[in-house]
Amino acid sequence: MEKKVQQYYKLKTKYKEIEKELTELRQEIIAHCAALGETEALIGSYRVKLVTQNRKEYDDEKLYNTLADPQVWRLLSKADPAKVASLAKLKVIAEEKLADTYSVKEITLLQVDKQ
Repeated sequence: MEKKVQQYYKLKTKYKEIEKELTELRQEIIAHCAALGETEALIGSYRVKLVTQNRKEYDDEKLYNTLADPQVWRLLSKADPAKVASLAKLKVIAEEKLADTYSVKEITLLQVDKQ
């Protein structure tokens, strides 16, 4: 069991290092494309594509004040955008009531494919 724990620790450490390196590379690639003013590029034998998305970030207090039914808040317990979107889609919460409870954050996703 000690070997398994040791292997787990090593892999977890390696995983964190890889995540850090991926984040740095992602930022550099996005910055390069932004400097060129491009959202798609062929770099060597790779196709790079930047995709922009908007994500809602809910304010817990505003959302709680908007929800009249404490039972609904218990379903959320925290402003989880996926749960809020599901409840809105199911018409448990009216979309109009949610209008002032979130801000929209634009994020850029990076896609790299081999040609």
